[in-house]
Amino acid sequence: MNVLDSLLAPVALSVGGIVGIIFGVIVFVVVVSSFRLVTQTKKVIVERLGGYYTTWGVGLHWLVPILDRQVKTVSLKEQVKDFDPQPVITRDNVTMQIDTVVFFAITDPKAYTYGTENPMMAIENISATTLRNIIGDLDLDQTLTSRDLINTKMRVILDEATDPWGIKVNRVEVKNIVPPKDIRDSMEKQMRAEREKRQTILIAEGEKRSKILEAEGEAEAVLLRAEANKQQTILKAEGEASAIFKIKEAEALGIKLIKDAGADQAVLTLKSLEALALVANGQATKIVVPTNITDIASTVLMAAEIAKEGKATK
Repeated sequence: MNVLDSLLAPVALSVGGIVGIIFGVIVFVVVVSSFRLVTQTKKVIVERLGGYYTTWGVGLHWLVPILDRQVKTVSLKEQVKDFDPQPVITRDNVTMQIDTVVFFAITDPKAYTYGTENPMMAIENISATTLRNIIGDLDLDQTLTSRDLINTKMRVILDEATDPWGIKVNRVEVKNIVPPKDIRDSMEKQMRAEREKRQTILIAEGEKRSKILEAEGEAEAVLLRAEANKQQTILKAEGEASAIFKIKEAEALGIKLIKDAGADQAVLTLKSLEALALVANGQATKIVVPTNITDIASTVLMAAEIAKEGKATK
C-alpha cells in the first residue's frame, strides 16, 4: 500500500499542477478579455446585475466578469436615414409618393438605449405620420412648391418627438415628390404650353423691337439727310456770298485804282459800253439805247486820243 501511494503521489502532483496552470490561463484570458477600448465618437452602455451602471467614454475600461455586461455601443456621429416613399393625400385629394431623408445624431446614449425598443422604426413611423399631416393641409401646387416649409415643419416636430430618446434631429429633406401619372402628364402639357406661350411672346417682342429700331433708324436717317442738305445749302450760300463779296471787292479796288489814275469820266463811259455789250449778248429781244450814245462814243474817242498823246510824250 505504501508502495502504491509512493507511485501515485508524483502523478497526483503533476495533475494538480496541470489543473492549476489551466485555471490560471483561464483566469488570465477572462481578465484580459474583460478590458474594453472605447474609441472616439463612441459611447458604451454598461449594466451591473441587470441594471444600468455607467456609460463609458473614450479610453481603456475593465468589465467585471459575471457582474457587468456591455449592453450597447452607441455612435455619436451624425447619421442619415433614407426612408421609403410614403403615400400621402393632399388637401385637394391627390395621392402622391413622397420619400424623406432624416439627418440626426445621438446626444444621450442612455436615453437612446432605454427610451424605445427600436429607435429607427420609431423615427420612420413618426416621419410618415408627420408627413401625412403636413401634406394634408396643402394642395397639389403648394406641395410641389413648398419643400422648405415641409422640411422645416418636419424637423421641428421630429426633433421634439425624439428628444426623450436622446436623439437630435438636425435636418429633414424631402427627396422626391412623385404625383400620379395623369397629373404628371397634365403638368407636362401645361409646361409645354407655357413654354410655347413664352416663345411666342419673345418672338412678338423681338419683331416689335426690330420694327421700332427700323423706324428709329429711318427717322434718324431723314434727320441726318435734312441736316446734311441744310449744311450743304448753308455752305453753298456762304460760298456764293463770298464769291460776290470778292467780285465786288475786286470791282471796288479796280474803280479805286482808276480813280487814283484821274480818269473818272472815261471809266464811267467804258463801264456803260461794257454793260451795253453784256445786254447785247443776252437773251433779251429788246435793247434800250441811251440818247447820249454819240456823246459817250465821242468821249471814248477823246479818252483814247488823250491816252495815245500821254504815251507819246513819255
